[in-house]
Amino acid sequence: MTTPNIDYRDLAEKIKQWGKALGFADVAITDVDLSEHEAQLQRWLDLGYHGSMHYMASHGMKRARPAELVPGTQRIICVKMHYLPPDASFAKALKQSDIAYVSRYALGRDYHKVMRNKLKQLGEQIKAEVSELGYRPFVDSAPVLERQLAEKAGLGWRGKNSLLIHREMGSWFFLGELFVDIPLPIDTPTQSEGCGKCTACLTLCPTGAIVEPYVVDARKCISYLTIELDGPIPLEFRSKMGNRIYGCDDCQLVCPWNRYGQITQEADFLPREKIKDKPLLELFGWDEATFLKHTEGSAIRRIGHERWLRNLAVGLGNAPFDPNIVAALQAKRPHVSELVQLHIDWALEQQQLKNDAENRKISRLIRIVEKGLPRDA
Repeated sequence: MTTPNIDYRDLAEKIKQWGKALGFADVAITDVDLSEHEAQLQRWLDLGYHGSMHYMASHGMKRARPAELVPGTQRIICVKMHYLPPDASFAKALKQSDIAYVSRYALGRDYHKVMRNKLKQLGEQIKAEVSELGYRPFVDSAPVLERQLAEKAGLGWRGKNSLLIHREMGSWFFLGELFVDIPLPIDTPTQSEGCGKCTACLTLCPTGAIVEPYVVDARKCISYLTIELDGPIPLEFRSKMGNRIYGCDDCQLVCPWNRYGQITQEADFLPREKIKDKPLLELFGWDEATFLKHTEGSAIRRIGHERWLRNLAVGLGNAPFDPNIVAALQAKRPHVSELVQLHIDWALEQQQLKNDAENRKISRLIRIVEKGLPRDA
């Protein structure tokens, strides 16, 4: 749609100012042509890398054709918002294997809600300026190639871990889009690909989910396993999950560009005390009512109490042997679903193996000491 007497270049500048006033770290505009990504998307689907996320395949190429998703769309306004909390304490949480690690993006309020509301406000501001406007906001909630759009708009480049990276901001940010039906001028990307020869994310991914540069096999990804997967977590990945019970940040933690990661200014993204770095046993003790209470308005709630317990059981199995862990697992088992029982049984086996190993170690030490003692001691 073209409205007479509208200076679209001036409007684009206003949109960027309005967006930043709403709290977006960056705002850029691109067109709807993603045809160059269709072959890569189809290959990813053909290889089954989407796992049980059947919606990824059901939409076909619509994901790479924004104008089919929202007919009439001419431009896409891409935004990003920082979410890194002031005290992320990554190392501390990951090293303490009896502490539950939650991906840092999920510690605060659900980003879908926060960003969608702000995008709606931006859409209304634009509508007030041009009188007639068709717009639709999206935040990781529809068949949209978000990272490819953001890259084309100039918000960064897609790294080898498949995430968007920015030279001055790292990758600790959310992406969102506002589809509009007006011919705004588009932005030209200014950042070249900056990964170079670095392969840290491929090498250090706990489960080897980054199967080649820029390609993630979701079926191996801890984020997928703890959030998207409905059924049992495959045996080969359970021990590699460690204490990660919701998501995984490892491929960002090892990225050199994240030394420039920006701290969030959005109060809604600050960590909730009830969730951040709590003992696995404490969270495992939550009944469903407590889980729903403490995850209200959080992205974590989407997995439900059953998968919450499933993930925690795996974390408890990976923790050092502790009689309290064994007792908690045994006490919970009769009151949970078959899915959770399956993971509790695995956790109990792991705890038993660790206890046996510890006992063997102690026995060896006793024998060594005894051999060194005088015969009449």
